[in-house]
Amino acid sequence: MAAPVRVVVGRFGIFDFPAGLYCYTGSARRNFEARIRRHLAAEKALRWHIDYLLAASGVRIVEVRRFGGEECAVNRETAGQIPVPGFGASDCRAGCGSHLKRLG
Repeated sequence: MAAPVRVVVGRFGIFDFPAGLYCYTGSARRNFEARIRRHLAAEKALRWHIDYLLAASGVRIVEVRRFGGEECAVNRETAGQIPVPGFGASDCRAGCGSHLKRLG
């Protein structure tokens, strides 16, 4: 994000995201390619927290990486700040705090 954005994330609330580079970790254990196509689609039903952020003006995906490890382990190994506690981590049982991190 080149500029800050304010996003209504469903019933989760309204959040301000500072400009910067972010990393989101998600599982997509099955149908990885279909899930990525869905996230890249301009029009889609807003279902997950990340859908709301990706639908905001000025937000774009610059890279997608596939990893073999468990999403929470990858998230914990990713340095960064948590801009919105609980974002993308509604079902997290590992105590990640968020599955979205601001890298800089």
